[in-house]
Formats: sequence, C-alpha cells, structure tokens
Amino acid sequence: MVDIVQRYNVPSRHAWLHGPRTGAPVEYDTRAGMWHVYGYHEAQQVVGDPATYSSDTMRVIPKHLLPSPDELSLEGFLTQIDPPEHGKLRKLVSSAFTRKVVADLEPRIAEVAHELLDAAADRGRFELVTDLAYPLPVIVIAELLGVPAGDRALFKKWADALFQRDAEFAIKETGRPDAELQAAIEPWKEMRDYLQAHVTERREAPRADLITRLVQAEVDGRRLPDAQVVNFAMLLLLAGHITTTMLLGNTVLCLDAFPDQQERVRADRSLIPAVIEESLRYLTPFAALARSTVREVELGGVTIPADQLVMVWLAWANRDPLQFADPHVFDLGRDPNPHLAFGRGIHFCLGAPLARLEGRVALDILLDRRKELRSDPDDPVEFIPTPSMTGVRRLPLL
Repeated sequence: MVDIVQRYNVPSRHAWLHGPRTGAPVEYDTRAGMWHVYGYHEAQQVVGDPATYSSDTMRVIPKHLLPSPDELSLEGFLTQIDPPEHGKLRKLVSSAFTRKVVADLEPRIAEVAHELLDAAADRGRFELVTDLAYPLPVIVIAELLGVPAGDRALFKKWADALFQRDAEFAIKETGRPDAELQAAIEPWKEMRDYLQAHVTERREAPRADLITRLVQAEVDGRRLPDAQVVNFAMLLLLAGHITTTMLLGNTVLCLDAFPDQQERVRADRSLIPAVIEESLRYLTPFAALARSTVREVELGGVTIPADQLVMVWLAWANRDPLQFADPHVFDLGRDPNPHLAFGRGIHFCLGAPLARLEGRVALDILLDRRKELRSDPDDPVEFIPTPSMTGVRRLPLL
C-alpha cells in the first residue's frame, strides 16, 4: 500500500488507501458533529434499514449551513427520498435500466468507445479521463435522456463544480455557509435551467427518451411537477456518468499498479468482470454516503441518538478485514466479493448494470487497442480532491 500511495501521491484525506485502520467500527466526530460508520457489518445495517436511517439528511443539517430552497431544492432526488415515495419514483425509470435494455446498449457503447479512441490516436497522446472515461458514459446517458451529447463540456463544468470540492463537510460550523457550497449554487442553477428548457420542450413535443417518460409519468394519478422532473433528470445525468468515469479510471489505475494482474486479464478476458468488481472494492468511487437517524439506535456497540447525521464509509467497509481477507491486496480471484460500492437495499445504484457494462466494454477495447496500460511517470496521476470520492481526474497513459 505504501508503494501505491507514494507512486501516485494519493491524498492523505483518502485514508483508506494509506493502510489498515485502527479504531471502533462506529465513532462520533465531535468536531464535525456527526457519526462515522466504518465497519462492513455496521454499514450493511445502516443501508439496509431505511426505516431507522433516513435518506433525508437535509432535515438534520442546521439551516444556516444550507442555501435557501429557492436556490437549491432536492425535490425529486431519489438519493434523498424515503419510502413509500422513493419506491414510486424509482419505478418510473427502473424499466430504462433493466438487464435487457442495458444489454442492448452494448453495440452503441462499443461504437462510441472506438470513436473516442480513434480521435485520441489522431491527436497523438492519450489521457484516459478526458479522452475516454469521461465522454463515454456522458454520451450514453445523454442519449438515453435526450439531451445533446455535444453539450458534455457543460455537463463536466457543472459536475466538477458540484462534486470536486476539497473541504470536508461538518455540521458544527458557525457563521456563514460553506464558501465552496455557495460556489456550487450558480452551476446548480445553470444545470436546472438547462434541463427545465428540455422539460418544457418535451411537454410540447414528446420524444422517445427518458425526459419525455418523466414528463408523461404519473404517480398516484398525478403528473410530476416540473421541479421534480428536472431534479430527477439532473440526478440521472450526473450519477449516470460520474460513477462510470471513476470506475473506469480506477480500474485502469489498478492494472497499472499491478502489472501481473494486467497480464492475467490480457490473457483471459473472462476475468474482466472480476477486475471491475475488485476495482470497485479496492478503489470505491463514492467512498461515503449519508443518512440521518429517525430514532435512537444501537450500532456497533454505541448508542446513536435520533436526528443525527451518519456518514457511512463504504470505502472503509470494503476494506474491513472481518469481511475481506487481505483487504489491502488487489485480488482478481476474490470470490465472493460482496462489496458495497453500489450501496445495498432499496437505494442500490439504479445505474449499476449500465456502469458495469460500460466498464467491461471499454476495458476490453482498451486491452485490444493498447499493448499496455501504463501511466506516464513524467505526467503524474491526479486524484479528485473530494474527501468522499475516490477517483482520478487525470490519468495520462504512455
């Protein structure tokens, strides 16, 4: 682990990559005013019990730390909604991500991957994120939603502003709201207005796309309000590409870090799914997710009061030695591999099948078209600075 940390200059905030953890599976952070869950078993309990651990975390965050509802509303964000509303909304788009629908996208995914790699070859240099890992999933999800894939530079600007933040979140701060959070409001508004224009247009001229499906959908006999449709589309656009971008970048980084494993998968392409799953465990893209306690609860030998913010560290849970043997070893033979990278339970990542397919197809094509996947020692890898995300934002390859 030390070699990897030094080789790629892994930020210290990504503590799960710096070696084994000591301490209890659940701890209270006095400075930040929240609870941290590190153990695999405890993380499973939290994500599997929405009645006790609510996804509506905004209700426990002090109002002075939040922008006004007019500036930033999470209405329609599946990740912030509890049952029964969650189930009704999730059902609206679940049919767009069935195994068959996703499998039918494979030829298009392969076509886009080849087009992007051809363009990179013409430029004479290759940076994985810019040239493939970012545009590939953006083009696919944009086409599904019905927004122009050519606007992907806009999407990247918005996603970077909303997710690539250096600061760790705390709810015990005093005074004015977090400056970086305030800085994210403007791009949020821009993205909201952009998608609102598409929603308005679909009401006048429906198409065969996901935005039209959301516009025409009914829940309990009523159409969704525009604000909910817009936020729903925003979540799908953001989550629909960010996870795959990190997954693909992390997987290539693992194969660079462990060349013996790269040779194994080159020789046996049936190992590609195992490479992706171990990459998801080893470098968990969304390292943490938040919940709020609805009632007092016992977890990991401690009592957590009601109305507390709980951060579930999936990245630490995926390295819990009580669940995974030699958790700091990248092992293609790890079977079973019940990692929590896509969550668990009712909030299990809706786009997980698509992310896995995009990762599998892209990696197979990369291995075909490049003799080796090797980072450039003269052009260092850059990690996303956000403490709760594990991924590269630049990965130049030789």
